[in-house]
Amino acid sequence: MISMDNISTVEDLRIAIKALEVEQNEKEMILKDQFHLVYASLRPINIIKANLKELLSFSSSSISENLSGTALGEAGGFLLKKMFIGNSGNVFRRLIGTMLQLGITNIASKKSEVISSAVQAILHRLLHKKEKNPEESED
Repeated sequence: MISMDNISTVEDLRIAIKALEVEQNEKEMILKDQFHLVYASLRPINIIKANLKELLSFSSSSISENLSGTALGEAGGFLLKKMFIGNSGNVFRRLIGTMLQLGITNIASKKSEVISSAVQAILHRLLHKKEKNPEESED
């Protein structure tokens, strides 16, 4: 291929133009292929299919762990806010309570596995104590 700087004759100009036309056609074909790929991937049915595949690739236990962690975080944050604020009408106290709720919710949702196992252990101990107490009273 002739460099654009080295064109000195009409024939060299025609060769350079032909080379640029071929290059343009190749790039145009690549661009069209890319456009069709993007268009196909953005069709609503393909987006739904991709999301369903992604959703089904997660195990159901990981989804339930995420949901339970989020619910646990929300509940913990809400209870802590209610304990802190109570029935106070103080704007500053309500603002601090909301910030506290958001912080606790965030921490609890990130550490849901640890909190969940601790709650399960506490409930397990409480339930076993209730089971042992009736037996002790019967003796």
